[in-house]
Amino acid sequence: MTGMEPAESFRDPAMGVTRELMKALLPHLEQASAGAIAVDADGRISWINPSYARLIGEPPEQLVGRPVREVIPNTRMPETVRTGQPKLLDIMEFRDQQLVVTRLPVVDGGRVIGALAFVVYDDLQPLAPLMGKYRRLQEDLAAARRALARRSARYSLSDFVGASSAALEVKRRARLAAGRETPVLLLGETGTGKEILAQAIHSASARANRPFVGVNLAAIPENLLEAEFFGVAPGAYTGAGERAREGKFQLAHGGTLFLDEIGDMPLALQAKLLRVLEEQEVEPLGSNTVHPVDVRIIAATSRDMDAMLRDGTFRSDLYYRLNVLEIRVPPLRERLNDLGVLCETLLEDIALGGELHAELTAEGLAVLHQYHWPGNMRELRNALAQALTLNEGEQALSAADMAAVLPEPTYHRRGTPSTDAPAGPVRPLAETVAAAEQAAIEDALRATGGNRSQAARMLGISRSVLYEKLARMP
Repeated sequence: MTGMEPAESFRDPAMGVTRELMKALLPHLEQASAGAIAVDADGRISWINPSYARLIGEPPEQLVGRPVREVIPNTRMPETVRTGQPKLLDIMEFRDQQLVVTRLPVVDGGRVIGALAFVVYDDLQPLAPLMGKYRRLQEDLAAARRALARRSARYSLSDFVGASSAALEVKRRARLAAGRETPVLLLGETGTGKEILAQAIHSASARANRPFVGVNLAAIPENLLEAEFFGVAPGAYTGAGERAREGKFQLAHGGTLFLDEIGDMPLALQAKLLRVLEEQEVEPLGSNTVHPVDVRIIAATSRDMDAMLRDGTFRSDLYYRLNVLEIRVPPLRERLNDLGVLCETLLEDIALGGELHAELTAEGLAVLHQYHWPGNMRELRNALAQALTLNEGEQALSAADMAAVLPEPTYHRRGTPSTDAPAGPVRPLAETVAAAEQAAIEDALRATGGNRSQAARMLGISRSVLYEKLARMP
């Protein structure tokens, strides 16, 4: 161990072994352990016994002087040197083996000058029950992390239901957004599913295991918005607590911040938000300290942004900072081909909340096709839930059931009043859904020039599923 230089930071000598003690230990380690090794303050191998060298597969003289991480990639000996903290029992992966090792810092004059490690077990068969428990704990931890990630963002792209060309274009852009770190602006009427898309983009992105934090600007009083966004320092104002309170940017650090109803943000706060986006740092209220933040911004609004830019109620520089990738979410009246599959999905979801039977007749669906749906998916779900409750689950929802819960008069999507089901034959729901699916597949194939792999990706299904559906098409 001669020639070892002291590490920069002072360490308590009681936390490790001295040079003299280490020399006394080496003969015993040679005999009692399955392998022993020592490194200097720079993490280079200064000594290794033949047993450990055989485990590695190289002669000891070829290993001395080399960086330990080059020889044993998963070793934590440099960490032991840096922290001065011993690790009495640890499991280390080495090639196809799992070794139980002990690591001790080596001190001289009160400073860490290296580390000593020896293999306690290289055959873990006697420890099989313990290793099984260790693996189960690791699996449980991984499952808990996945569950937390799902809890922060509940939706994926499969939750944005629809196979019309309009819905497929939304999904295509959402997948593009998920593969990038650029800000996204979701434009669409209320109830069209903008938050579902925001969460789906986050779930499919590289930040999926990090926080997803949403804030609805229309729901927070203007005088509280700045505190909600940037946090509050202790005692920043009368009534402020003695502890710092993190804002949405700090909570979303490393993940995604969803700014819903961005069009409702006051001009004064728009300027501060622009600065945060440009500088990537926030300064809490009442504090002189800035905190770096790493967030991906997804914004959404149901307002007419072009009109707001013209009348000066929304800053153009902030708009262009947010609108790097724009996704327009179409209203329900523009994707009525999706109505059948939407009703099927919503009824299934509603029925899970109770014991009601949930089905919709073709005549009931035809009535829904006549309505203009100003409240979009939110209104559709409400109408189905009302009809199902009033129907008491005795039979499938009929035209009369649906007409009873829609406003009067029921307007056709082209604006013509109509209270009756349309004249002409009405197809069963299964046929209506199959026709919509076939139209979506044909649209996707046309858009990709007949490339089935690309069409399957646009539709959000596997290539094999697409081939199956094509084989069943007339």
